[in-house]
Amino acid sequence: MIYYVNNSAPKNGNGTKEMPFKFINDAAKIAKAGDEVLVAPGIYHEYVDPVNGGTEDARIVYKSEKPLGAKITGAETMNDWEHYKDNVWVCRVDNGVFGNYNPYTTMVGGDWYFAPVVRHTGAVYLNDRQLYEAETLEECIKGEVYAPSWEPEWSVYKWYTEQDKEKNQTVIYANFQGKNPTEEKVEINVRRNCFMPSKTGVNYITFSGFDVSKAATTWAPPAAYQDGMIGPHWSKGWIIEDCEVSNSKCCGISLGKYYDPENDHYFTRKHVKSPTQMERDAVVMLCAAASITAGRRRTSEAISSAAATSITVSRPVLSDGWAVCSVSLRTTTFTTSTICSSLAEPRFPVSRCMQRSML
Repeated sequence: MIYYVNNSAPKNGNGTKEMPFKFINDAAKIAKAGDEVLVAPGIYHEYVDPVNGGTEDARIVYKSEKPLGAKITGAETMNDWEHYKDNVWVCRVDNGVFGNYNPYTTMVGGDWYFAPVVRHTGAVYLNDRQLYEAETLEECIKGEVYAPSWEPEWSVYKWYTEQDKEKNQTVIYANFQGKNPTEEKVEINVRRNCFMPSKTGVNYITFSGFDVSKAATTWAPPAAYQDGMIGPHWSKGWIIEDCEVSNSKCCGISLGKYYDPENDHYFTRKHVKSPTQMERDAVVMLCAAASITAGRRRTSEAISSAAATSITVSRPVLSDGWAVCSVSLRTTTFTTSTICSSLAEPRFPVSRCMQRSML
């Protein structure tokens, strides 16, 4: 069955071509093995949480009707700016808007993060470009060049955030360097993910031809829950193809780990065992399980069959199985941080990362 989605449609659509759904997530709630979700061009301000998975012989396909025409974003337009001082403007957002995840109180940091924990997963964008986060309001007002920047002339665009606890509001200051934010396109991060199931084991999904951008993803080391703007969440058989992925605060596409409350950021919280040692332990346990189940097969083949997230690819697994993943990435362009990784220095806006084509 084909479900149709069009963001210009009314909210009472039923998914037919004549009455399409308004939101992709409406289709994601009911799509089952063998179904296709065809999405019309437009900007979709939503988090898509696929409920069902397909099968090896009957995948669920989410496809942009026009290549890169359907855009899924984790940001929202912000028009309620008031002039504060010099080039700086201020806006206030009720914290209820963010639900149970506020990007402006959530810090970038954790295991394997060696920079100062002074940046938030939130972000401010001026005409699709991410501003630099300042540590103080004074730094935001000054708007000085950040010397290590790859693009010094842009580093003078700053933002700063604080909480108004009495009013339960997030307060955001931004230095737009003389531009009027009420006359420009200004957005802020609101959602953590764009297309990622909230539960594990949602298998055999194809995600094709979308432009995905601007989400408040968290730091995603191997020793923690690994979320991304797009991700299978510990599912197998996914194909992500012909997409453009940009401006994730941390991870653009995550192939990685489910949430394990006992071991999440274990060293940062408990200072007992380093994340590197935890990764080694996991590999040893996986190799042991593989050797038991696979007998004399090569280690890489054994690990592929023993791992919870495996993939069949057109070339052999590299490095004796150290790089087993659960997703096929085809001609997907990244203008964001690398897969299952983040910027080593969060002062750099993600939009300036080198483009990579995953073939």
